[in-house]
Amino acid sequence: MGGKGLVADLRSDTLTRPTRGMREAMLTAEVGDDVYGEDPTVVELEEETARLLGHEAGLFMPTGSMANQIGLRLHAGPGQEIIGDHLAHVLRAELGAAAAYSGITTRSWIAERGRLDVDTALRVMVPDGGAHQVSTACVVVENTHNFGGGTIQPLPDLQRLRRETQAVGIGVHLDGARLWNAHVATGVALADYGACADTVSVCLSKGLGAPVGSVLVSSAERIAQARILRKRMGGGMRQVGLLAAAGRYALAHQLERLAEDHARAASVGRHVPEAVDPGTVETNILVLDVAAAGWPAAEFVATVGERGVLGYPTDTRHARFVWHLDVDDAMTEHTADVLVDALRERRPGPAS
Repeated sequence: MGGKGLVADLRSDTLTRPTRGMREAMLTAEVGDDVYGEDPTVVELEEETARLLGHEAGLFMPTGSMANQIGLRLHAGPGQEIIGDHLAHVLRAELGAAAAYSGITTRSWIAERGRLDVDTALRVMVPDGGAHQVSTACVVVENTHNFGGGTIQPLPDLQRLRRETQAVGIGVHLDGARLWNAHVATGVALADYGACADTVSVCLSKGLGAPVGSVLVSSAERIAQARILRKRMGGGMRQVGLLAAAGRYALAHQLERLAEDHARAASVGRHVPEAVDPGTVETNILVLDVAAAGWPAAEFVATVGERGVLGYPTDTRHARFVWHLDVDDAMTEHTADVLVDALRERRPGPAS
């Protein structure tokens, strides 16, 4: 299938490079001082994103982690907790920021492939801990789910969680870094997903291909608070319309093409059923259980990397490969060849 000399960099969809059209949009962007709220391109991006997600207002952020952490701080403060599944990015891969910046504690439950189990979430929730338990302020849901392998959260489950949490005064934060992928894969309107949470973060610099940026959306009142928190965390930016223009271009020209990434990831998944159930490859992320073939994950990633396929070990037994706009059909075919060959090379057992 693939040819020699190809390198498929599948470590993350953050590796995308701006397209020519995007660069031209950045070059001609109208700018102003965003700390004063005077950058027209930023304002347009914030308004457009909020409208797409069915919320009142949005705020442009330099990173997804900042958007998540400010979103969480709008729900919880010192001595309160947020809860989410054990693989959630905000709990696992943001370096304890909720505790470090906001004094927020966290608890989690085990979730297969990151799939939301509403009954489990409700059992973990503590609406009013009184004088003896920590009260839950917010439930975090990730859609699609990164470490779960691009898992899409079913809309009925999100809607039920929203109803149950509203009834007891607990907030929902949707980490929608890859919500665009869920929308393209399912056809569910972004506003329908947005209606399931009080705060939503979405990333522009993953599959959409912008170089920088995320947007947090919520009510106008919350976003006014978020603007203060962003400034406090050092996130105030000046003539940042150059970056916002890249995000606007991505939404206009590079959203629907995410389906191509999904198809390519699924095609490789069908070649390696010994390491992944092909039916679980729902979007652009392929997570392989390489330990089932006798490989430590880090060693597997190093081996296939030498053969021109770059991935990421998510733990000791799993390796992740993420498709994006800079990975074409030839690279995908090469990836399938390399992964199939490596998985068939059983690691030798210990000498007797």
